[in-house]
Amino acid sequence: MVHGWTHFRGGARSYAGAMPRHPNPAVPTPALIEVHVEQIEQLFYSIDPSPFHARDLDPQADEYIVACARELPRELPLALVIHLDCLPEQEIRLAQVEGAIRSHFAAGAKATRAQLRDLFHRGRTSLLIGVAFLSVSIALGEFSQNWLPRGSPGNIVRESLLIGGWVAMWRPMEIFLYDWWPVAARIRLLDRLAVMPTRIVQRRRHRAAAASRPPEPEPGQGLSAPAP
Repeated sequence: MVHGWTHFRGGARSYAGAMPRHPNPAVPTPALIEVHVEQIEQLFYSIDPSPFHARDLDPQADEYIVACARELPRELPLALVIHLDCLPEQEIRLAQVEGAIRSHFAAGAKATRAQLRDLFHRGRTSLLIGVAFLSVSIALGEFSQNWLPRGSPGNIVRESLLIGGWVAMWRPMEIFLYDWWPVAARIRLLDRLAVMPTRIVQRRRHRAAAASRPPEPEPGQGLSAPAP
């Protein structure tokens, strides 16, 4: 479970010191996504038995990062800043975080591309079936004029065959007109996330130091003398 997400609003934001700017002024300033976790392990799926650098992100973390990236301008590159309360005992894990996050979204883009290929395959198969059924329906409607009596019953049969043929074309038309482009848009988004840089910023360092100090006496109150 991921705790304490810092929701990012207001569109693109400059690094503002969180990450270094690119030396080339022609390179656009990235849009920043910020998250907050207590421990770096909370960012990843706890039941994933893979090594740390190959783990999947926690589903809530994945959903949050993708939702934030979807709200940002498409023409800007992305960058991720992780606000961390406690540093891990193994410092090498911090060096593996960026690669693990990039690998997660790269794997997601690869899987989504496979889904898009399967969708187009089903679309082509559905199109062949629909065209064949539509052709048979039109042919039966033409032939029915010779063996069905003219009038309402015959017209109903012919119209039903024609409507049924066009209904068979509904699924391939839905795939090629509407279903594919949201999948393609998600692929482009995951490709952007798969190359974004990541920076880890430790939090509560000053809070912990302040909490360790003894409380200062209030004004007008001195130290009481020890009892005799």
